[in-house]
This record gives sequence, structure tokens and C-alpha cells, in this order.
Amino acid sequence: MDEEGWFSVTPEEIAARQARWCAGAGVVIDAFAGVGGNAIQFAQMCHHVVAIDIDPKKVALASDNAKIYGVEDYIDFIVGDFFQLAPFLKGDVVFLSPPWGGPSYKAKESFTLDLLKPKDGHSLFQVAQAITPNIIMYLPRNVDLLQATALSWLSSPPLDVEIEENFVRGNSKGITIYFGDNIFP
Repeated sequence: MDEEGWFSVTPEEIAARQARWCAGAGVVIDAFAGVGGNAIQFAQMCHHVVAIDIDPKKVALASDNAKIYGVEDYIDFIVGDFFQLAPFLKGDVVFLSPPWGGPSYKAKESFTLDLLKPKDGHSLFQVAQAITPNIIMYLPRNVDLLQATALSWLSSPPLDVEIEENFVRGNSKGITIYFGDNIFP
């Protein structure tokens, strides 16, 4: 891992729980794969993963990490911009854990979706929604829940929503919001 990876990777037990939600899914797209923590867990539970990151160093680290876990054959790593690639992607689930702006997100009383990078949460969700209605978003623990869950109304009919507060050793680490019906063979 690199320095950024240590604070940006999803804790393993949380990533495993997120992967269980879509167990059996055909293809999971990890739009901001970073060092591969989520992609590895998805590869253990689903048939195939497309892991995308704009940083070639992160993709190399993710590939190395996948080899350590023995799942490299189940993941296609792509160096690229999710927003440019999205119109060409097909998948059953899109996982979104975009950059939160580093550790400074904790200083905000309420983290709003416009603070996500490289684009705001609404734009990000709409791009993912063009691929599939089954979307997982991993967001800061101080995210504005009303604003985040309102994304379900961008679909007609609105998507089912499940909210999960994520803890590691009793400490709140983030919020996972599951959109869609999560019914996979």
C-alpha cells in the first residue's frame, strides 16, 4: 500500500460485508478501486470484477494485492477515468467509493454529496445508474443521509434503499448505502 491507501482503503471486514450483499452477481464494477480492497472482496463473492482507477500506481498495487489473495484471475484492472469508461461498461453492480477529500472530511459536521471528488454524488450516481440500478455507495460516517438516500428517487420507480452504519472495533468508519434489489443467482 502507499500512504494514501492506508487511510482510503475500506477496512477488510466492511469490504467483505459489502461483497456479501451482491454474492453471486455476474460482474461488479469498482469505479474507484484504489489499492483493491473492495475489488478483492468482490472477487471472492462474485463471478468477475472490473476494477478501475485513474492512478496507474494504485492499479499496480491493487493487482499485487489481488495476487496475494489469489483472486487475480477474477479481476480486470483498468487504468482509466470511470466517467469516460462508463458508457462502455456492462455490469450487475456498481460499487462507488469515490475520494472523500482525505482525512479532512471528519472536520465537516455534515458531509454533503457535492464534496465528493472528482464529481458530485448526484452526477456520480447518475453515471452508475446508466449501467445498472444495483449500486453500492460507501460514504463518510458524517454523510447527509437524507441527501444520499434521496438518490433513489432519480429512478422511476424509486430504487429500494438499505443503509448500513459500518463499525470496526466499536468505531464508526463509514456508511454503506445499497440501492436496488440485490437478488443475484
